[in-house]
Amino acid sequence: MREKDPIMNQMQPLAPDDDYDIIRAAIRYLSETGPDEIDLGNFARGLGLTERQLTDLFRRWCGLSPKSFAQAVALDHAKSLLREQASVLDATYEVGLSSTSRLHDLFVTHEAMPPGIFRAGGAGIDMVWGAAPSPFGMAVVTATDYGISGLGFADAETSIEAAFADLANRWPRARFVRDDEKIAPLVAQIFEPGRWSAEQPVRVVLIGTDFEVQVWETLLKIPVGRVTTYASVAQQIGRPKAARAVGAAVGKNPVSFVVPCHRVVGTSGALTGYHWGVPRKRAILGWESGMAGLKG
Repeated sequence: MREKDPIMNQMQPLAPDDDYDIIRAAIRYLSETGPDEIDLGNFARGLGLTERQLTDLFRRWCGLSPKSFAQAVALDHAKSLLREQASVLDATYEVGLSSTSRLHDLFVTHEAMPPGIFRAGGAGIDMVWGAAPSPFGMAVVTATDYGISGLGFADAETSIEAAFADLANRWPRARFVRDDEKIAPLVAQIFEPGRWSAEQPVRVVLIGTDFEVQVWETLLKIPVGRVTTYASVAQQIGRPKAARAVGAAVGKNPVSFVVPCHRVVGTSGALTGYHWGVPRKRAILGWESGMAGLKG
């Protein structure tokens, strides 16, 4: 792998694609190695980097050292977060509070697509789609006049076209036109904390059954740097026996990251399946820990 010195010296708000390729490889290693067992020097050399380069990459990417990142996505950390879950979904969130500690500081506004359009599979709706770099690989986005209707990811294992097809299959009768230039500002607004603004909120369209939309709206209440469980979400929506159905709804969330399905874990704290891959789920949770102010 080529040296990364030129990249390390560029403090860019969005990580380049090849940065995430390294991060993804690192996450796989960190997932199998306890935070106290990391041999950072040997691991860095295996990636073609110096230990300093790898540490600088992580700090630029999420504000954490590799070891702190490993701690942020470890099972023990998830368990400690879950011990606080009783107040997570009951809390109220007000616009204007600490810009890096709550999802609502993305100033997400959302609405449900009219039921008739949902039932008709998007018939008569024009959607634009495109791809742009994000901290987690290429972000693939679909959008309507109502707002962002889908967000997924592409990488070395999933092509942009495959990620788009996954999103577009939800709307077999909609008309799609690719326009990367139109999508790029939306991706920047979502993934660059400096662009999170009450004056220009991220507009999201929640497209699904009434039950699914109810689950997704509940996910929007989970703060950055926190997690909850499927059972807790089921309890919150008044369906305490519907944890499995909640899990299915979480898995169908079409707007990844913004509607934070990655913040839902198993009762034990284990990171369960994620539509875009458990390594990416770990990446997002670690990145958000950095955004929430956990310093390495």
